[in-house]
Amino acid sequence: MPERTVKSSGAPTLEAVAARAGVSRATVSRVVNNSPKVTDEVVALVNAAIDELGYVPNRVARSLASRRTQAIAVIVPETASKVFDDPFFASIVQGVALHLADTEYTLSLLMETETSSSKTRRYLRGGNVDGALIVSHHVSDLSYTQLGASIPMVFAGRPLIAEEGEGYYVDVDNVEGARLATQHLIDLGHRRIATIAGRTDMPGGHDRLAGWRRAMADAGLDDSLVVNGDFSPASGAECMRRLIALDEPVDAVFAANDQMAVGAYSALRTAGLRVPDDVSVVGFDNDRYAATASPPLTTVNQSPEEMGMAMAETLVRLIDGDETVPHASMMPLELVVRESTAPRTS
Repeated sequence: MPERTVKSSGAPTLEAVAARAGVSRATVSRVVNNSPKVTDEVVALVNAAIDELGYVPNRVARSLASRRTQAIAVIVPETASKVFDDPFFASIVQGVALHLADTEYTLSLLMETETSSSKTRRYLRGGNVDGALIVSHHVSDLSYTQLGASIPMVFAGRPLIAEEGEGYYVDVDNVEGARLATQHLIDLGHRRIATIAGRTDMPGGHDRLAGWRRAMADAGLDDSLVVNGDFSPASGAECMRRLIALDEPVDAVFAANDQMAVGAYSALRTAGLRVPDDVSVVGFDNDRYAATASPPLTTVNQSPEEMGMAMAETLVRLIDGDETVPHASMMPLELVVRESTAPRTS
């Protein structure tokens, strides 16, 4: 089907989208309104045209200008099991809810899989909410960063694909946090320091690996001891088993989150190794996994509840048209030293 060229001197219209997609105006309207009477192929064509043109449905524009929905979406692009297992997500949502409690906004929580992501995007384009908070983001998914041009949107963590001054996000300095954690191990005399890194297609995983490498490089230590998990306890245990199997044992581990650190505990215990007598362990998050671990886990505190509150505040300001909102808001972090780390004994 040949592409039609559409010239417009103003905001993209429904007709422009129809021409770009090569369908009727009525078909575009059906897609925008989530009608089930449209094939998946046509929905994909229309959504591609909407993204290319930056089209915002008229009723969304009217809602943002005058009669708002007074609703905000929190979107977690993860499975329900992961969302409810991970205390980070719960703390973020709690912070959002606390900030919105003193406003007229209601909160909608949307969890999605790859098969439902297009449905979520249609929901956002359909004028159902005034803005959205993206709590987990993968570099392979460009859809939400693109939607930021159509609806106010704030991310938890820096989108890896965003240019400086593009998009809005609340984050901590993950590079510095990981560097602090690793430097703590170095200062205790450890030299064979491995990292159980998280997913590097996510901002936290990418930046925490970079922080570990920076500390190791500054100390002139081997930075090849990297195994990658997926932020779950099971992956932390599997990664630790791989480190234990090395010819030369490690004497310390920095895990990119507390869940993987606690998973590492179980593998060390099974191998007859003690924390911290044989291996010191540091995590990142300071969530319930850290506080209830045995021994209690040394970790980096990033206060996700406060992050959620800051995200909600930023989004409300954007919805209100505040042009002074900074693109990046950075939250404080600190190293919390507990019993899982100790000076190297040999």
